[in-house]
Amino acid sequence: MKTVDLVYFNAGGGHRAAAQALEQSMAGRPWRVRLVNLTEILDPDRLFHKLTGVEPEDIYNRHLAGGFTIGLPQQLKIVQGMIKFCHHTMMQRMRVHWQKAAPDLVVSLIPNFNRALCESLMSARPGVPYVTVLTDMADHPPNFWVEPDLAHQHVVCGTAYAANQALVAGCAPERVHLASGMILRPAFYESAPMDRHAERCALGLDPVQPTGLVLFGGRGTQAMKQIAKLLPDVPLILMCGHNTALARELRGLPSRAPRVVLDFTPEVARWMRLADFFIGKPGPGSISEAVHSGLPLVVMRSAKTMPQERWNTEWVKEHQLGVVYDSYKTLRAAVEETLSRLPALRVNVQRVRNRAVFEIPEILAQLMADVDPPQRPQAALPSSPLC
Repeated sequence: MKTVDLVYFNAGGGHRAAAQALEQSMAGRPWRVRLVNLTEILDPDRLFHKLTGVEPEDIYNRHLAGGFTIGLPQQLKIVQGMIKFCHHTMMQRMRVHWQKAAPDLVVSLIPNFNRALCESLMSARPGVPYVTVLTDMADHPPNFWVEPDLAHQHVVCGTAYAANQALVAGCAPERVHLASGMILRPAFYESAPMDRHAERCALGLDPVQPTGLVLFGGRGTQAMKQIAKLLPDVPLILMCGHNTALARELRGLPSRAPRVVLDFTPEVARWMRLADFFIGKPGPGSISEAVHSGLPLVVMRSAKTMPQERWNTEWVKEHQLGVVYDSYKTLRAAVEETLSRLPALRVNVQRVRNRAVFEIPEILAQLMADVDPPQRPQAALPSSPLC
């Protein structure tokens, strides 16, 4: 039985969610699928947590939850510099891990660390395919996902734009694979019967008046309070994820339209089916889920928009899937425009067909079928206690 390792980390929620979705879609194949948290490879004794009291990813996640995204491009450059500085030490730890784990295929669902992951795998398990699946719609900033001179890296792109970026960067065409979108959980493809009219009535929502679904990832963000205050007469479903404090605040806000405020729920697909349009940040996972669920988009692009998500607004515009606004001052106008164009936007949204979560396992199966058994590992790297 072949062993497939899916590498993720917890910075944001999209990388882990993509890994879990792929794992679910691979059920029934003759593979042993393992989820591998990169942080546990690099810091198995949790020294960072012992010294600081938090996990490394928590710092980034707190920025997102608080809406403090200005300055992230500069922080990213610092992080990338640290990764390069610590490359040798990371290679050592990853190589030891691959030797013990002995995977037959490694799939990375994370950016920035692909050089160390791929080179350490090639050192420990020569011949084992290494695949990077982009969970972003574009490779931005450059070399965020794609390492153009990394000969053994395969890349799977969910947009033609990202695939072209990889080719322009010098990746061999046979190592660039195109999927039809971002990875969505298989639950989004299940169509259990739903009495939408009755369920909306039971929630206190008007079954006819358009209802917006507000979602800013699995941890919510303070931006949702601003949106709720600016749209007091628009029916809203506000999904706060694990941010229970935010949910309490939102329940306490006055409004003239019905509101449903949710804590964490795994039934995102169900709630999207109960809504009529989406309001949120242009995250690749959230907007792909919304479009797959038939929801036109209302998304903001401003100085606070994370670099890797900015191109996503171009995708929204190009395919006429919704309205992009530039500040909270123009949010109401964007919602009003969306409502005025709702039938046409729905037609455009329904044209998008995303089957990536089922296509990618086929790509992986072909890559494993095309390779010989792993060769003998190379000699161990010299040890070094420092980065």
